[in-house]
Amino acid sequence: MPADVPLVAVCDFEAAAHEKLPIAAWEYFNGGSADEITLRRNVDTLDARQLKPRVLVDVSHIDTSCTLLGHTMEHPILLAPTSSHLLAHPEAEVETVRGAGAAKAVFVSSTYSNRSIEEICEAATEPVWFQIYVDDDREEVKAVVARAEAAGCCVLCVTVDNPHPNARNREERVRAQAPKLPFPNVGVELGPGARGRTRKRFSWKDIAWIRSISKTPIVLKGIMNPDDAEEAVRQGADAIVVSNHGGRVLDTEPATIEVLPAVVDRVAGRVPVIFDGGIRRGTHVLKGLAYGASAVMIGRPYLYGLSARGADGVRDVVQILRTELEAAMALTGRTRLSEIDRTVFWKSRDYSS
Repeated sequence: MPADVPLVAVCDFEAAAHEKLPIAAWEYFNGGSADEITLRRNVDTLDARQLKPRVLVDVSHIDTSCTLLGHTMEHPILLAPTSSHLLAHPEAEVETVRGAGAAKAVFVSSTYSNRSIEEICEAATEPVWFQIYVDDDREEVKAVVARAEAAGCCVLCVTVDNPHPNARNREERVRAQAPKLPFPNVGVELGPGARGRTRKRFSWKDIAWIRSISKTPIVLKGIMNPDDAEEAVRQGADAIVVSNHGGRVLDTEPATIEVLPAVVDRVAGRVPVIFDGGIRRGTHVLKGLAYGASAVMIGRPYLYGLSARGADGVRDVVQILRTELEAAMALTGRTRLSEIDRTVFWKSRDYSS
């Protein structure tokens, strides 16, 4: 993309990041599992949901504020946990969290960050959550959780959908070109996507243990089955994230937007549900909220912003999505998030002859 062309949509930042990033970094950030059917389906299925416009509604004031786990936010867009930001910017996650602060967005810091959680929290001006994998070395998990809480993280986001490595062929083809990166939070150095740790023993019986070692709310990320959502509530999760890991774990499972309504219905308001997967437009944010999500997470979009323009790019991507959300709300006749529900969607019977 020519340098003088303005970046006005997430797809523009994606193109700019593709031009700028080395091939190993691009394939790591952008790749999915196996044939990447689920990866593509996340976006395609969001696009396919049709919105029903409303006219002559006073939309002079659009309110995108919401409250999640006790924190009042200006908008419902969170930055999902993603690893290896050093591939995108020399300041890595410290630069990301600066952009999150400028965008008034919560940043969920990955266990596999290239900067320490202390450095990340020190640079933060908005709340930071901490994502953790419950590896088989439970003493290390306990130490990392305590360290994250001491640094100032206010929510523990436990990834539950990745107990076993699956084929990530795009990464595997360029792995020899991938640099070694430091992961100070767990005291290791690995290449992107390297398989060096296991979490095969993590099961529902361990959720009580996680709660016992944590002083913060617990969010379970990676719920795609309503039965698992029910169990998460029963086990005392404070919120759940409907996510298929960005299409990076089990290929040919549904898009997150396809299972979101069933999960929301099963949870029935007992805990907040967060939607993650495939968001590229403000209309996508609206669709997640319409199916009952309390907030949404974005991953690749802000990595594109970080790659293209550092903290400013992270800020710009969130602001673009927020502005597009406000427009989508206005054009569907909604002025606050509480008014967004499933009636924003067309159903085929509504217009079939």
